[in-house]
Amino acid sequence: MNRDERKKNTPLALGLVAIIAMSCLATVNLAMNSIPSPIRVACVGDSITEGTYYPMDLMILLGTNYSVGNFGVGGSAVSLDSGKPYMNEDAFQGAKAFQPNIVLIMLGANDASPLNSPSNDSFVEGYVQLIGAFQMLSSKPKMYIVKPPPVFSDETGLNPEFFLKNIIPNIEKVAEQTNLPIIDAYSALTNNSNLFPDGVHPNAEGAQLIANTIYQAITQHPN
Repeated sequence: MNRDERKKNTPLALGLVAIIAMSCLATVNLAMNSIPSPIRVACVGDSITEGTYYPMDLMILLGTNYSVGNFGVGGSAVSLDSGKPYMNEDAFQGAKAFQPNIVLIMLGANDASPLNSPSNDSFVEGYVQLIGAFQMLSSKPKMYIVKPPPVFSDETGLNPEFFLKNIIPNIEKVAEQTNLPIIDAYSALTNNSNLFPDGVHPNAEGAQLIANTIYQAITQHPN
């Protein structure tokens, strides 16, 4: 091929290279766009969420199609009249910014403390308000109310009797008012006091039982 022929064919060759490159890029983009985003799960709660392995165990159970965020705050309560309302915590804002597809709320244990129990009258109202804040998100998350495990002793300052007779019925009342499903970690752990060294916080085995209970609920009844 002489020099004139090479000059004539150079633009054609460059054009073919450009077309091939654009085709490869389009294929890569198509492949990337076809990969579904993970389902975001926000674990909202107190120290039973923040300080145990339950969210991590749940993430392992759910697998790579899910992304689980731990938004627990130790000592937090439901009632806005309590000493540490969950809705006043940074984790609440973080949970909303996470734009979850699923929200698991497991709160109420700290509302059974003698300091917070006088505000029990505003428990239902505060819980409904918390739920409403998540329901307003653009991600339109599926909401689950998780009934916390039993309070087995008053070692941490919580009142087991008040928790059973007031907090648990109020959680059920919230579920009825909001028409949301309950995941019953309370019943699942009732006969496992040995898994709660201080009467409130589960050990690794107890956390695994909580995760198993939640996993079964959200995978067997996703809608």
